[in-house]
Amino acid sequence: MSTRRILLGAALALPALRGAGAQGAWPQRGVRFVVAFAPGGFADLIGRSLAEQLAPIWGQSVVVENRGGAGGNVAAQQIARAAPDGYTALVTTGAFAINPTLSRNPGYRPEEFTVAAVVAGTPNLFVVRADSPIRSMRDLVEAGRRRPINYGTAGVGVAAHLSAELFFKRAGGVDAQHVPYTGAGPAMLALLAGNIDMVATSLPSAVAQVQAGQARGLAVTSDRRNSAMPDVPTVAEAGFEPIVDLAWVAVLFPAATPEAVVRRVNEDVARVLAMPTFQQRLAQQGFDPIGGDVRTVNDYVANEVRSWRDIVRAINVQID
Repeated sequence: MSTRRILLGAALALPALRGAGAQGAWPQRGVRFVVAFAPGGFADLIGRSLAEQLAPIWGQSVVVENRGGAGGNVAAQQIARAAPDGYTALVTTGAFAINPTLSRNPGYRPEEFTVAAVVAGTPNLFVVRADSPIRSMRDLVEAGRRRPINYGTAGVGVAAHLSAELFFKRAGGVDAQHVPYTGAGPAMLALLAGNIDMVATSLPSAVAQVQAGQARGLAVTSDRRNSAMPDVPTVAEAGFEPIVDLAWVAVLFPAATPEAVVRRVNEDVARVLAMPTFQQRLAQQGFDPIGGDVRTVNDYVANEVRSWRDIVRAINVQID
């Protein structure tokens, strides 16, 4: 899989932003951010942090609503049919790019949306208990060739599940059984209780346990190490074919939303991403800012849709 990281630099090189009046009257009232997942997840955390910073820039409230269900499909279906007036946005993750191939009927098509911003990304992480005899990805593969091993994820079809399946398929000869849980939290609890051998999850879901010495990271699915876990190698550094898979958060609108509104949101998100306090907040959770202009972020998500389509078909996973 090719590296899909987009550097923030282009977004931060924007010219001085025009005032709201120069770009039209938007926004004249509050804006709604519909988060495609339950409260407490990384999409919710970033969505709320972003809303907090955008409200004073826009001079209007930014209300965050959680509309979880069907791996993000419920919210995507709702926003695809929302009025394209710039007052209702979808805050979602890479699930948006995965589900059209993973599900026979996700209820939406990616082309029904325009991407205003790709805010930040974090790699997925392969993690074991701190007392596990498995100390590296090579140990994990060798263990799976000697005996059946099981690994947990936040659910069937999440990016971490697909990355793990891709890894084991490439490694060959590994007897690995997937154990899906109802979220990353329950999966980590099962790992710490000794019920499973390994967890594949987004890095922020395991930061606290690794930093507390309860768990050990084996590898991250990125093209470089993450500042929140600098001692954990990438999959490539661990001696295997690279896997570059970022769990990202994006803001999208219905496709017919006026271009001026989408551009305004893109530029104002870039302003937020340039704030040192916001960057620090992202880094503490293991996220890096992504950014990019409107064309760049739309190309980014379109590439994600194509990449995940190839991966889902290669490992032959479908949820319905």
